[in-house]
Amino acid sequence: MSRPSTHPEPAPVPVRPPSRTDSGEPAPSRANSGRATFWHSLHAEWVKIRTMRSTLLVLLGALAFTVGLAALNGSSAGGEYADLSPADQAAFDPLATSLMGYLVAQIAFGLLGGLVMTSEYGARTIVPTLTSVPHRARVLGSKALVLVGVALPVGIVVSLGGFLVGQASLSGAGAPTLALSDGAALRGVFGGGLYLALAALFGLALGAVIRSTTATVTTLFGVLLIVQAFAPALPGALGDRVAKFWPPIAGGQIITAVRDPEALAPWAGLGVMAGCVAALLAVAFVVFRERDA
Repeated sequence: MSRPSTHPEPAPVPVRPPSRTDSGEPAPSRANSGRATFWHSLHAEWVKIRTMRSTLLVLLGALAFTVGLAALNGSSAGGEYADLSPADQAAFDPLATSLMGYLVAQIAFGLLGGLVMTSEYGARTIVPTLTSVPHRARVLGSKALVLVGVALPVGIVVSLGGFLVGQASLSGAGAPTLALSDGAALRGVFGGGLYLALAALFGLALGAVIRSTTATVTTLFGVLLIVQAFAPALPGALGDRVAKFWPPIAGGQIITAVRDPEALAPWAGLGVMAGCVAALLAVAFVVFRERDA
């Protein structure tokens, strides 16, 4: 006959039902809520942009086109300088001549910004991204900060490379040049980097709203190049207003050393560009937050 155990059985541990939010969804646990911090989101976006194959190709392509066009444009414009009229020689702008490659570079940087968003929609990796970081504003804000962290320093390097090569070509052709220590040159190089970073953010905002890489690239070409090319052909006051206030045209004044009395001042023009990008980013945040993945 077995003896009854003298050790009392442990009391059952009460199991609490999982807490739920007001919408009825299970509330995240403490462990889960502490995982996806803003710094984790930043690190994740840095890994994505660093490992995206198109990042290096786009940035190197922008540098190559800017430097190449600076050499060609500087040599061509410098060779024609001696044959210009005195009025045209007075209006000759060595800074804008050497940085004309920004027209191509802005498309490249805008494409990079767009790919930061559209590549995730194309590969459907946006779903696990939003599952890991449900705060959509945090996701888009992290993408924007990492993009600026890449685009701004690279944009300054691109502008600096175009300036140095362009000034060397102008000097070899006997045309006026600027030294890097000149105030206009420093403003053009640094401001050119800012402009390219804004172009990247513009592409990011378009990508968040449009979601399609092809449609984003088409829109970039239309906004950054096509309107700018056809602005002088627009009739009367409309053409004058577009030529003065269209954001890419106004922002492009930052790389000029000779002031056009009909255009905005360099920093004022860049401010117009920045305001347009900020407004589009605000729209992108709203759309990204409200629309399903």
